[in-house]
Amino acid sequence: MVQIIAGRKGKGKTKFLLEKVNSAVKEAHGTIVYLDKNTQHMYDLSNRVRLIDVFKYPIHSYEAFLGFICGIISQDHDLEQVYMDAFLKLSNLNGNEIERAVDDLAAISEKYGVEFILSVSEDKENLPANAQECTVIAL
Repeated sequence: MVQIIAGRKGKGKTKFLLEKVNSAVKEAHGTIVYLDKNTQHMYDLSNRVRLIDVFKYPIHSYEAFLGFICGIISQDHDLEQVYMDAFLKLSNLNGNEIERAVDDLAAISEKYGVEFILSVSEDKENLPANAQECTVIAL
């Protein structure tokens, strides 16, 4: 499953994402990973959540990002959820290319049983139809 938290920059997506991950960790039986562009939120996250600063790795394309995600999954068979703050920046995509990413993540989710929760800096109505269907919060 892919869930999207959509809204322009400064609308509170990160705060909502942090609250969601910290709530989810209380009920999780497996592991949870939080991908971000830095470690700024390290102390806002439960110590049971693995924070990964994606920008520490040489990821310069969407394909490399997708390989990075698959690498995380291959190393952790207990992985339940992956939270991604600033998804468009992390994945090297712009708003127009998110349709493919949602389809790719949905296929990976189905195959490996991992749930993806993304924050996307775009208004819901500007997202492609498949991304609009996955949007759970529009700020």
